[in-house]
Order: sequence, then C-alpha cells, then structure tokens
Amino acid sequence: MSGVIQDRHEVRRARYAVAAVFAVHGAVTGSFATRVPWIQDHASVSAGQLGLALAFPALGASLAMPLAGSISHRFGARNALRGLIALWTLSLVLPSLAPNLPTLCLALFVYGATAGMADVAMNALGVEVENRMGRSIMSGLHGLWSAGALIGSAAGTLAAHLGADARLHHALAAGVLTVVGVASCSWVLDLQPAEDEAPPPRFALPPRSALLIGAVGFCAVFAEGASLDWSAVYLRDRLEASAGLAAACTTGFTLTMALARIVGDKVVDLYGSVRTVRVGGVLAVLGGLLIVVADHPAAAMGGFALMGLGIAVVVPLCFAAAGRSGSNPSLAIAGVATITYTSGLIAPSAIGGIAEATSLTVSFGLVTVLACGLVAFAGVLRAGDRDRPKVDRRAAAVPDPRP
Repeated sequence: MSGVIQDRHEVRRARYAVAAVFAVHGAVTGSFATRVPWIQDHASVSAGQLGLALAFPALGASLAMPLAGSISHRFGARNALRGLIALWTLSLVLPSLAPNLPTLCLALFVYGATAGMADVAMNALGVEVENRMGRSIMSGLHGLWSAGALIGSAAGTLAAHLGADARLHHALAAGVLTVVGVASCSWVLDLQPAEDEAPPPRFALPPRSALLIGAVGFCAVFAEGASLDWSAVYLRDRLEASAGLAAACTTGFTLTMALARIVGDKVVDLYGSVRTVRVGGVLAVLGGLLIVVADHPAAAMGGFALMGLGIAVVVPLCFAAAGRSGSNPSLAIAGVATITYTSGLIAPSAIGGIAEATSLTVSFGLVTVLACGLVAFAGVLRAGDRDRPKVDRRAAAVPDPRP
C-alpha cells in the first residue's frame, strides 16, 4: 500500500511539474507573438518578407523534432526536457536582435528548432502522466500552455504600450523563464530506457491513423499559428489600431484559449471528443467570418476570441486520440506532433505570402475555410474518448493511483 501511495504522490507531483513546463513554453510563444510588429519594423521587412522569415521556424522544427526521441533515450526524459526547455527559453532573445532579413531567418530557424524539440518532449511526458493517472489531463496541460502564452502576451502588450525595446523585454523574459523552466523539470517523471532497448529511429513514417488525426490538428493549429503571429499585425495594418490595442488582440485570443482548455477535460467527459470538436469548429468558423468582415478593431478582436475558443481543445484531443490508436501509440503521438506543430509554424508564412499577393483579409478567409475541416472530420478523434481502451504496456504495470 505504501508503494501505491508513494507512486500516487510522484505522479501528482510530476503532473504539476509538467504543467509548469507547459506554461513556460507558452509564455515564450506569447512573449514573441506580441512583439512581431516591432521585430518586423526593426528588421525593416515587408509583410511578404516577414512571411518568408516565419517559414524558417517550420524548417528548423521539421529537421529537429525527430531528434527529441533520441535525446530522451540517451539522457533520460527528465534531463532531456531540462536541456531542451532551457534552449527554447533562451532562443527568445534571438529574433529581436536580428537587424535584417537574413539574420532574422537564421534566428527564427533556431527558435523553431528548439521549440519543436521541447514541445515533443513535454507532450510525451504529459501523455505518460495521463496514462498513469488513468484520467484525462491533456486539455488542462494545454490550458496551462495557453495561460503561459496569456501571461507572456500580457507582458508583451504592456511592453508594446510603453514603447519598450523588444530586445530588453525578451532578454528579461528569457532569463526569468529559463530559471522557472529548468527548476520545474526537477520533478517531472524520470523515465529511463531499458538496458536492452534500442534507440528510436530518427526518422520514421507515422501510421495512417496519425495522418488522419494530424489532419484535424493541422486545421486547428494553422488557425492558432496564424492568429498568434498575425492578429496584432491585422489590427494595426488593416484596421489602423494602435500598437497597444493590436497587442491586446493577441492577449484576448490566448485568454479564450486558456479558459476553454482549462475546463476542456470536463466538457469532453460530458459530450465526447467528436461533439466537442464539431461545436468548436462552428465557433471557429463564425470567428473567422467576423474577422474577415470586421470594419472596427473591436469586431475583429471578438472574432479572434471566438477563433481561440473554437480551436482550444482540438490539439489535446489529437494527442489523446493518437495515444489510443493503433498498436504503436508512441509513434502515432510523434506523427501527430510533427504534423500539428509544423502546421503552426508554416501558417504564419502562408498568411504572409497570401497577404503579399492579395490581402490579410483573404489570408484569414483561408483560415476560416480550414476551420470548416474541424466540423467535417471530427469523427477521426473518436478514439480519444475515455471509454475507449488504451494501448500502453507500461501503464498496465503501474498501480492505479485513483482512490
């Protein structure tokens, strides 16, 4: 009995620790997103050039994300996450230092590479904690990510309103977040590979189930990435909003996502994954339409808030469904992570390219069309419902921590 209590305490502590890491990761993203207009002006790049630069995080993440599994296998999950989250938080300072397009592209490449590896490592640990607890926690963890993004974007909004130099702002934020992130990793699960366990392949094709689930996640994360990186620019350039109000739009978007994800586990338990995502898809489509037709900043801000509310729980449910689909959950999770995360990183580039050729209004018209995919294809997430059996050999060997 004492062993069960000890394991229960360890898992609960690990849950809080990985939640703190999720929040730190989100805070870096929020800190960056609100200062994109400043970075654009400092580097003297057009909307199209900014879109090109924002493709480099996708390239960096695509090349680096497959390495996360090998790093965890070599150093253990705890040490790997500690190092990766430190690299990610410190990379925040790089984009604001870039004086021109080539250096901005290089900075964003490193930014994306470190972001992707840390993201894969922390989600893998989150899924493991969920399996050991025997109940859904992934939406809540992603809610803490959104809460962190909200804190980061709120600080960025204040800094933008005060006209603060983003280089100083990001240096201070990186220092604080590095300390918090590294300290939190001391209590995550210290998973170690078996002595005879072969290292995972650096590159492997995801199973078909992951491709279908990842396609749903792609639609949601595309909308998320576009909104995070372009909402402030949208209000400033299209609706002539002030820098402070434009940054506040990003804050409102992250606020609705944070609130929806925090209560998301209970909603999914009541209504199921499929119905939850379909209703969310309808809200996201309505938000996209409001953004496209808005002729006042307040209307556009409402549209971005609805967009955040609609897509909030999709990614956590994609990870949950991947972890319970097929005979190799870890490979499915990695595949879904790659698809969804890459979507979020290519979205800003695509939005910029379309805006350069047409307008930002047309760009968010595309986001609205993709949001329709959440309504149409939500059925593939049925595997994520809690009444479906889980495939996890390690979880079967751990005593159920629930009273």
